[in-house]
Amino acid sequence: MMQFSEQAAPDEVRAWEAFDLLATMVAVVQPDGTCLFANAVLESVVGLSRRTLVTRTLPEWFREPSALLEAIDAVSRNEFATRRFEGALRRAVVGHAEPLPVHIIVSQTEHSHSRILVEMIEIEQQTRQDREERALGQAQVTKELIRNLAHEIKNPLGGIRGAAQLLAMDLPSPELIEYTQVIIHEADRLQTLVDRLLAPHRKPHVVGDVNIHEVCERVRSLVLAEHSRGLRVERDYDASIPEFRGDREQLIQAVLNIVHNACQALNERIDEGDACITLRTRVSRQVTIGKQRFRLALELHIQDNGPGVPDSLRDRIFYPLVSGRDGGSGLGLTLAQTFVQQHQGTIECDSAPGRTVFKIVIPLP
Repeated sequence: MMQFSEQAAPDEVRAWEAFDLLATMVAVVQPDGTCLFANAVLESVVGLSRRTLVTRTLPEWFREPSALLEAIDAVSRNEFATRRFEGALRRAVVGHAEPLPVHIIVSQTEHSHSRILVEMIEIEQQTRQDREERALGQAQVTKELIRNLAHEIKNPLGGIRGAAQLLAMDLPSPELIEYTQVIIHEADRLQTLVDRLLAPHRKPHVVGDVNIHEVCERVRSLVLAEHSRGLRVERDYDASIPEFRGDREQLIQAVLNIVHNACQALNERIDEGDACITLRTRVSRQVTIGKQRFRLALELHIQDNGPGVPDSLRDRIFYPLVSGRDGGSGLGLTLAQTFVQQHQGTIECDSAPGRTVFKIVIPLP
């Protein structure tokens, strides 16, 4: 049974229990820093029960408590409605000796003089959310640019090809006709590239019930049929993940594009016989994607033991026409990102030599 201090009325505590639904750490304190309430995330991060936390002051869990005390005092005296600053939260969890860097937001409540709200956001989490928002914005700009550019290229291509065909009929020399064939061939190649750029925007979004493990198994069978030796594709599935509404074929293509990229990076290891790709599924709770909050989300990790993404490409791997190999179109990851974003999801990459992980996050019902 949750305990509360004498200063906190039972109806207050019941209202504060809504903070347990948040993914950030939240505490309600008095002007002297005494903790009246700590939400479930703060319990978990500090490593102490709510019953213990509400018998202590919140600032004592910070490496430099004076900054938090000053902010709480200033907000309680209405000098500021909100104060923001950085701090380091100490933890009682075994194995976490290092303080956790957090962004602290101290705000007034309805009872501004006696109840102060303190929200703590992990710096890494905030950085990730900022990165996701930038990626979504960049993807939208890129999509519009590609669509407009592709249409501008496509119109004159037809004229160039048609002119080359007419010219070939009037040329007497086979050598000159050969040049027109080069023009026609290159025009066709560019036409194919333009069609691929426009494909995600033309193809209708076919929504149905999707089992992510059926998607993974389809990709796994396709890849193993292509690489029957030297490559292991391991499964690490969470069988409790429910079905969700989505476009099965788009998701198969997205995962397949990422796995194909991994296979190309693993060429040397495949020859040596020790290449490995792991498909891992998990459920994540209280996830923020862009500016939207979701209670549950699917996480699909596609991990390989290849050489890693070069530093020069790491920030640009989802850009169109950016490829790390000769002859690559640079569209595989761009299309994968487009398909995932059409499911309100995100995709990101964490890479180091010997371990590269692409993580797809998609909201669940």
